[in-house]
Amino acid sequence: MYSHTYYIQAPPAKRATPPIKAPPSENNLKIPEASYSITPIGNSKHFMVSGFIDHRLDGVIQVISIINRNSLQPLYCVYCSAKQGCKTVHTDVQIHSDHFGYPYGASDVICKGEHMQHATHVLITTNEKGSADLKMEYLPIKNNAVQETFKFNFTVCISSLFGDYNNVLQFAQTMEMYKLLGVQHVVIYNTSCGPDLEKLLKHYETEGMLEIVSWPIDKFLNPSRGWDIKLHKGDIQYYGQLVTLNECIYRHMYQSKYILLNDIDEIIMPYKHASLPPLMEDLQSAHPNRGVFLVENHIFPKTQFEESGKFKRAEWKNIPGVNIMEHIYREPPQKNVYNPTKMIVNPRKVQKTQYIQL
Repeated sequence: MYSHTYYIQAPPAKRATPPIKAPPSENNLKIPEASYSITPIGNSKHFMVSGFIDHRLDGVIQVISIINRNSLQPLYCVYCSAKQGCKTVHTDVQIHSDHFGYPYGASDVICKGEHMQHATHVLITTNEKGSADLKMEYLPIKNNAVQETFKFNFTVCISSLFGDYNNVLQFAQTMEMYKLLGVQHVVIYNTSCGPDLEKLLKHYETEGMLEIVSWPIDKFLNPSRGWDIKLHKGDIQYYGQLVTLNECIYRHMYQSKYILLNDIDEIIMPYKHASLPPLMEDLQSAHPNRGVFLVENHIFPKTQFEESGKFKRAEWKNIPGVNIMEHIYREPPQKNVYNPTKMIVNPRKVQKTQYIQL
Protein backbone atom coordinates (compact mmCIF):
# COMPACT_ATOMS: atom_id res chain seq x y z
CA MET A 1 0.00 0.00 0.00
CA TYR A 2 1.28 3.47 -0.79
CA SER A 3 0.56 6.76 0.97
CA HIS A 4 -0.69 8.49 -2.13
CA THR A 5 -3.96 9.75 -3.50
CA TYR A 6 -5.19 10.01 -7.05
CA TYR A 7 -6.51 13.37 -8.12
CA ILE A 8 -8.54 13.68 -11.31
CA GLN A 9 -8.52 16.62 -13.66
CA ALA A 10 -11.87 16.87 -15.41
CA PRO A 11 -12.20 18.13 -18.97
CA PRO A 12 -13.46 21.67 -19.39
CA ALA A 13 -17.18 22.03 -19.92
CA LYS A 14 -17.83 22.23 -23.64
CA ARG A 15 -20.61 21.76 -26.10
CA ALA A 16 -21.15 18.03 -26.57
CA THR A 17 -19.88 16.69 -29.86
CA PRO A 18 -22.62 14.78 -31.69
CA PRO A 19 -22.01 11.05 -32.13
CA ILE A 20 -20.32 10.04 -35.35
CA LYS A 21 -20.04 6.74 -37.11
CA ALA A 22 -16.79 4.89 -36.66
CA PRO A 23 -14.63 4.71 -39.78
CA PRO A 24 -14.18 1.43 -41.61
CA SER A 25 -11.97 -0.95 -39.68
CA GLU A 26 -9.86 -1.94 -42.67
CA ASN A 27 -6.47 -0.33 -43.01
CA ASN A 28 -6.88 0.89 -46.59
CA LEU A 29 -3.59 2.79 -46.58
CA LYS A 30 -1.66 -0.31 -45.46
CA ILE A 31 -0.16 1.68 -42.60
CA PRO A 32 2.21 -0.37 -40.43
CA GLU A 33 0.90 -0.54 -36.86
CA ALA A 34 2.88 -0.55 -33.62
CA SER A 35 4.10 -3.96 -32.51
CA TYR A 36 4.17 -3.18 -28.79
CA SER A 37 2.22 -1.09 -26.31
CA ILE A 38 5.23 1.25 -26.10
CA THR A 39 6.69 2.68 -29.33
CA PRO A 40 9.87 4.80 -29.54
CA ILE A 41 9.50 8.15 -31.29
CA GLY A 42 12.24 8.27 -33.92
CA ASN A 43 15.26 10.54 -33.37
CA SER A 44 14.21 11.30 -29.81
CA LYS A 45 14.25 9.93 -26.27
CA HIS A 46 10.43 9.88 -26.14
CA PHE A 47 7.80 7.16 -26.53
CA MET A 48 4.19 7.03 -27.68
CA VAL A 49 1.73 4.60 -26.11
CA SER A 50 -1.76 4.93 -27.58
CA GLY A 51 -3.91 7.37 -29.54
CA PHE A 52 -7.49 8.44 -28.93
CA ILE A 53 -9.96 10.96 -30.29
CA ASP A 54 -11.22 13.15 -27.45
CA HIS A 55 -14.71 14.23 -28.44
CA ARG A 56 -14.95 16.42 -25.32
CA LEU A 57 -12.11 18.63 -26.59
CA ASP A 58 -13.48 19.37 -30.07
CA GLY A 59 -12.32 16.06 -31.49
CA VAL A 60 -8.55 16.46 -31.04
CA ILE A 61 -6.28 13.43 -31.20
CA GLN A 62 -4.64 12.75 -27.86
CA VAL A 63 -1.59 10.51 -27.79
CA ILE A 64 -0.72 9.19 -24.36
CA SER A 65 3.06 9.34 -24.25
CA ILE A 66 6.20 9.04 -22.14
CA ILE A 67 8.32 12.18 -22.51
CA ASN A 68 11.89 12.75 -21.38
CA ARG A 69 11.68 16.08 -19.57
CA ASN A 70 15.38 16.75 -20.06
CA SER A 71 15.36 16.33 -23.85
CA LEU A 72 12.42 18.42 -25.03
CA GLN A 73 12.18 19.17 -28.74
CA PRO A 74 9.48 20.08 -31.27
CA LEU A 75 7.17 17.17 -32.03
CA TYR A 76 4.75 16.80 -34.92
CA CYS A 77 1.67 14.71 -35.46
CA VAL A 78 0.97 12.75 -38.63
CA TYR A 79 -2.62 11.55 -38.78
CA CYS A 80 -4.08 9.47 -41.57
CA SER A 81 -7.46 8.40 -42.89
CA ALA A 82 -8.60 6.47 -45.92
CA LYS A 83 -10.53 9.48 -47.26
CA GLN A 84 -8.17 12.35 -46.44
CA GLY A 85 -4.77 10.65 -46.67
CA CYS A 86 -2.13 11.82 -44.17
CA LYS A 87 -1.55 15.28 -42.76
CA THR A 88 1.13 16.72 -40.48
CA VAL A 89 0.41 19.29 -37.77
CA HIS A 90 2.18 20.79 -34.78
CA THR A 91 1.56 19.30 -31.35
CA ASP A 92 0.98 20.59 -27.85
CA VAL A 93 3.05 18.48 -25.43
CA GLN A 94 1.55 18.43 -21.94
CA ILE A 95 3.80 16.74 -19.38
CA HIS A 96 1.94 15.78 -16.22
CA SER A 97 3.16 17.62 -13.15
CA ASP A 98 3.41 14.47 -11.04
CA HIS A 99 6.67 13.05 -12.41
CA PHE A 100 8.27 12.87 -8.92
CA GLY A 101 11.51 14.29 -10.29
CA TYR A 102 12.21 11.32 -12.58
CA PRO A 103 13.55 12.13 -16.07
CA TYR A 104 10.53 10.60 -17.79
CA GLY A 105 6.91 11.48 -17.10
CA ALA A 106 3.41 10.63 -18.23
CA SER A 107 2.38 13.08 -20.95
CA ASP A 108 -0.36 13.96 -23.39
CA VAL A 109 0.62 14.95 -26.90
CA ILE A 110 -2.31 16.87 -28.38
CA CYS A 111 -2.85 17.05 -32.15
CA LYS A 112 -5.24 19.61 -33.64
CA GLY A 113 -6.19 19.66 -37.31
CA GLU A 114 -8.95 19.27 -39.88
CA HIS A 115 -11.00 16.10 -40.41
CA MET A 116 -9.51 14.37 -37.41
CA GLN A 117 -12.80 12.62 -36.74
CA HIS A 118 -12.07 10.39 -39.75
CA ALA A 119 -8.48 9.57 -38.76
CA THR A 120 -7.59 5.93 -38.20
CA HIS A 121 -3.84 6.12 -37.42
CA VAL A 122 -1.46 8.59 -35.81
CA LEU A 123 2.31 8.99 -35.54
CA ILE A 124 4.32 11.37 -33.36
CA THR A 125 7.51 12.41 -35.11
CA THR A 126 10.35 14.90 -34.95
CA ASN A 127 10.10 15.44 -38.71
CA GLU A 128 8.11 18.45 -39.87
CA LYS A 129 7.78 17.24 -43.47
CA GLY A 130 4.27 17.20 -44.85
CA SER A 131 4.05 13.62 -46.10
CA ALA A 132 3.60 10.40 -44.18
CA ASP A 133 6.47 8.03 -43.58
CA LEU A 134 4.94 4.61 -44.09
CA LYS A 135 8.14 2.94 -42.90
CA MET A 136 7.34 4.02 -39.34
CA GLU A 137 4.96 2.22 -36.97
CA TYR A 138 1.71 4.11 -36.38
CA LEU A 139 -0.78 3.88 -33.54
CA PRO A 140 -4.36 2.90 -34.39
CA ILE A 141 -6.72 5.59 -33.14
CA LYS A 142 -9.35 4.48 -30.63
CA ASN A 143 -12.56 6.09 -29.38
CA ASN A 144 -13.50 7.11 -32.91
CA ALA A 145 -17.17 7.17 -31.98
CA VAL A 146 -19.07 8.39 -28.94
CA GLN A 147 -21.01 5.59 -27.27
CA GLU A 148 -23.97 6.04 -24.96
CA THR A 149 -24.34 2.37 -24.01
CA PHE A 150 -21.51 0.41 -22.47
CA LYS A 151 -20.27 -3.15 -22.60
CA PHE A 152 -19.39 -3.12 -18.89
CA ASN A 153 -20.87 -1.40 -15.84
CA PHE A 154 -17.69 -1.72 -13.75
CA THR A 155 -14.06 -2.12 -14.83
CA VAL A 156 -11.08 -2.36 -12.46
CA CYS A 157 -7.76 -0.92 -13.72
CA ILE A 158 -4.65 -2.45 -12.12
CA SER A 159 -1.27 -1.11 -13.18
CA SER A 160 2.37 -2.05 -12.86
CA LEU A 161 2.49 -5.79 -12.30
CA PHE A 162 6.20 -6.56 -12.30
CA GLY A 163 9.00 -8.61 -10.79
CA ASP A 164 8.28 -12.08 -9.42
CA TYR A 165 4.91 -11.18 -7.84
CA ASN A 166 3.26 -14.56 -7.30
CA ASN A 167 0.44 -13.92 -4.81
CA VAL A 168 -1.86 -16.45 -6.43
CA LEU A 169 -4.32 -17.10 -3.60
CA GLN A 170 -5.03 -13.45 -2.88
CA PHE A 171 -5.47 -12.64 -6.56
CA ALA A 172 -7.91 -15.52 -7.08
CA GLN A 173 -9.91 -14.49 -4.00
CA THR A 174 -9.90 -10.89 -5.19
CA MET A 175 -11.17 -11.77 -8.67
CA GLU A 176 -13.96 -13.89 -7.25
CA MET A 177 -14.87 -11.09 -4.86
CA TYR A 178 -15.02 -8.69 -7.80
CA LYS A 179 -17.58 -10.97 -9.42
CA LEU A 180 -19.73 -10.90 -6.29
CA LEU A 181 -19.47 -7.11 -6.17
CA GLY A 182 -20.68 -6.69 -9.76
CA VAL A 183 -17.40 -6.08 -11.59
CA GLN A 184 -17.45 -7.50 -15.13
CA HIS A 185 -14.00 -6.52 -16.36
CA VAL A 186 -10.49 -6.29 -14.88
CA VAL A 187 -7.47 -4.83 -16.72
CA ILE A 188 -3.86 -5.54 -15.74
CA TYR A 189 -0.77 -3.93 -17.25
CA ASN A 190 1.72 -6.76 -17.00
CA THR A 191 5.48 -6.36 -17.22
CA SER A 192 6.24 -9.65 -15.50
CA CYS A 193 5.02 -11.89 -12.69
CA GLY A 194 5.66 -15.24 -11.04
CA PRO A 195 5.00 -18.50 -12.95
CA ASP A 196 1.98 -19.56 -10.89
CA LEU A 197 0.28 -16.20 -11.16
CA GLU A 198 0.92 -16.16 -14.89
CA LYS A 199 -1.11 -19.37 -15.22
CA LEU A 200 -3.92 -17.85 -13.19
CA LEU A 201 -3.93 -14.69 -15.31
CA LYS A 202 -4.31 -16.84 -18.41
CA HIS A 203 -7.23 -18.66 -16.78
CA TYR A 204 -9.17 -15.44 -16.12
CA GLU A 205 -8.23 -14.12 -19.55
CA THR A 206 -9.68 -17.25 -21.15
CA GLU A 207 -12.74 -16.94 -18.95
CA GLY A 208 -13.26 -13.46 -20.39
CA MET A 209 -13.13 -11.35 -17.25
CA LEU A 210 -9.48 -10.30 -17.42
CA GLU A 211 -7.78 -8.18 -20.07
CA ILE A 212 -3.99 -8.42 -19.98
CA VAL A 213 -2.15 -5.50 -21.55
CA SER A 214 1.50 -6.29 -22.17
CA TRP A 215 3.62 -3.52 -20.67
CA PRO A 216 7.30 -4.14 -21.54
CA ILE A 217 8.54 -0.83 -20.16
CA ASP A 218 11.70 -2.50 -18.86
CA LYS A 219 12.70 -3.18 -22.48
CA PHE A 220 12.89 0.57 -23.16
CA LEU A 221 13.65 2.23 -19.80
CA ASN A 222 14.99 1.49 -16.35
CA PRO A 223 11.72 1.77 -14.39
CA SER A 224 11.76 2.61 -10.70
CA ARG A 225 10.12 0.27 -8.21
CA GLY A 226 8.77 3.21 -6.19
CA TRP A 227 7.94 6.89 -6.26
CA ASP A 228 10.78 8.43 -4.20
CA ILE A 229 13.71 9.07 -6.54
CA LYS A 230 16.10 9.24 -3.57
CA LEU A 231 15.19 5.71 -2.53
CA HIS A 232 14.10 4.17 -5.82
CA LYS A 233 16.44 5.03 -8.67
CA GLY A 234 15.34 4.80 -12.27
CA ASP A 235 13.98 6.62 -15.30
CA ILE A 236 10.27 6.74 -14.47
CA GLN A 237 8.09 6.40 -11.38
CA TYR A 238 6.82 2.92 -10.43
CA TYR A 239 6.99 1.22 -13.81
CA GLY A 240 5.10 4.05 -15.49
CA GLN A 241 2.04 3.63 -13.28
CA LEU A 242 0.49 6.97 -14.17
CA VAL A 243 0.88 6.26 -17.87
CA THR A 244 -1.02 2.99 -17.55
CA LEU A 245 -3.78 4.47 -15.39
CA ASN A 246 -4.39 7.24 -17.88
CA GLU A 247 -4.27 4.77 -20.75
CA CYS A 248 -6.79 2.53 -19.01
CA ILE A 249 -9.23 5.39 -18.49
CA TYR A 250 -9.11 6.37 -22.16
CA ARG A 251 -9.12 2.77 -23.39
CA HIS A 252 -12.39 2.11 -21.58
CA MET A 253 -14.00 5.54 -21.85
CA TYR A 254 -16.80 4.20 -24.04
CA GLN A 255 -16.65 0.60 -22.88
CA SER A 256 -17.35 0.94 -19.16
CA LYS A 257 -19.82 3.04 -17.20
CA TYR A 258 -17.50 3.23 -14.20
CA ILE A 259 -13.81 2.52 -13.63
CA LEU A 260 -12.24 1.57 -10.30
CA LEU A 261 -8.64 2.67 -9.74
CA ASN A 262 -6.92 0.57 -7.10
CA ASP A 263 -3.86 -1.62 -6.56
CA ILE A 264 -3.67 -5.37 -7.07
CA ASP A 265 -3.78 -5.95 -3.29
CA GLU A 266 -6.85 -3.75 -2.71
CA ILE A 267 -10.61 -4.20 -3.05
CA ILE A 268 -13.09 -1.33 -3.08
CA MET A 269 -15.73 -2.80 -0.81
CA PRO A 270 -19.17 -1.33 -0.02
CA TYR A 271 -20.27 -1.83 3.56
CA LYS A 272 -23.81 -0.47 3.44
CA HIS A 273 -24.69 -2.07 0.11
CA ALA A 274 -24.48 -5.66 -1.07
CA SER A 275 -22.57 -4.77 -4.25
CA LEU A 276 -21.29 -1.89 -6.36
CA PRO A 277 -24.39 -1.28 -8.55
CA PRO A 278 -26.71 -0.18 -5.70
CA LEU A 279 -23.85 1.79 -4.11
CA MET A 280 -23.26 3.79 -7.28
CA GLU A 281 -26.97 4.20 -7.91
CA ASP A 282 -27.35 5.86 -4.50
CA LEU A 283 -24.19 7.95 -4.84
CA GLN A 284 -25.01 9.11 -8.34
CA SER A 285 -28.60 9.95 -7.36
CA ALA A 286 -27.33 12.03 -4.45
CA HIS A 287 -24.59 13.68 -6.56
CA PRO A 288 -25.81 13.63 -10.19
CA ASN A 289 -23.13 15.99 -11.48
CA ARG A 290 -20.18 14.21 -9.91
CA GLY A 291 -17.88 11.97 -11.90
CA VAL A 292 -15.30 11.06 -9.24
CA PHE A 293 -15.98 9.28 -5.95
CA LEU A 294 -13.27 8.83 -3.32
CA VAL A 295 -13.08 5.68 -1.22
CA GLU A 296 -11.06 5.80 1.99
CA ASN A 297 -8.26 3.28 2.25
CA HIS A 298 -7.88 1.04 5.30
CA ILE A 299 -5.39 -1.73 6.01
CA PHE A 300 -6.20 -5.23 7.26
CA PRO A 301 -2.85 -6.41 8.70
CA LYS A 302 -1.53 -9.83 7.69
CA THR A 303 -0.30 -10.27 11.26
CA GLN A 304 -3.84 -10.54 12.69
CA PHE A 305 -5.89 -13.70 12.09
CA GLU A 306 -9.50 -14.75 12.45
CA GLU A 307 -9.56 -16.88 15.61
CA SER A 308 -11.67 -19.88 14.63
CA GLY A 309 -9.47 -20.93 11.74
CA LYS A 310 -12.50 -21.76 9.62
CA PHE A 311 -10.96 -20.07 6.58
CA LYS A 312 -7.66 -21.90 6.88
CA ARG A 313 -8.68 -24.49 4.33
CA ALA A 314 -6.58 -27.58 3.63
CA GLU A 315 -7.07 -27.33 -0.14
CA TRP A 316 -5.40 -23.89 -0.12
CA LYS A 317 -2.37 -24.99 1.89
CA ASN A 318 0.02 -25.34 -1.04
CA ILE A 319 -1.21 -22.36 -3.05
CA PRO A 320 1.29 -19.47 -2.87
CA GLY A 321 -0.01 -16.19 -1.56
CA VAL A 322 -2.01 -14.58 1.23
CA ASN A 323 -5.39 -15.93 2.31
CA ILE A 324 -7.32 -12.69 2.77
CA MET A 325 -10.22 -14.56 4.37
CA GLU A 326 -8.08 -15.06 7.45
CA HIS A 327 -7.37 -11.36 7.93
CA ILE A 328 -10.65 -9.74 8.90
CA TYR A 329 -9.46 -7.16 11.43
CA ARG A 330 -8.99 -3.60 10.29
CA GLU A 331 -6.46 -1.21 11.75
CA PRO A 332 -8.32 1.28 13.97
CA PRO A 333 -8.62 4.80 12.54
CA GLN A 334 -6.13 7.28 13.96
CA LYS A 335 -7.14 10.80 14.84
CA ASN A 336 -5.59 13.55 12.74
CA VAL A 337 -4.13 10.98 10.33
CA TYR A 338 -5.26 11.20 6.73
CA ASN A 339 -6.09 7.90 5.06
CA PRO A 340 -5.24 7.78 1.36
CA THR A 341 -8.11 7.18 -1.03
CA LYS A 342 -8.87 5.12 -4.11
CA MET A 343 -11.44 6.03 -6.72
CA ILE A 344 -14.51 5.10 -8.67
CA VAL A 345 -14.75 7.36 -11.70
CA ASN A 346 -16.95 8.06 -14.68
CA PRO A 347 -14.22 8.02 -17.35
CA ARG A 348 -16.12 10.41 -19.61
CA LYS A 349 -15.74 13.09 -16.95
CA VAL A 350 -12.01 12.54 -16.46
CA GLN A 351 -9.19 14.05 -18.46
CA LYS A 352 -6.17 12.75 -16.56
CA THR A 353 -5.03 11.30 -13.26
CA GLN A 354 -2.54 12.90 -10.94
CA TYR A 355 -0.80 10.98 -8.20
CA ILE A 356 0.31 13.18 -5.34
CA GLN A 357 2.18 12.16 -2.19
CA LEU A 358 0.56 13.47 0.97
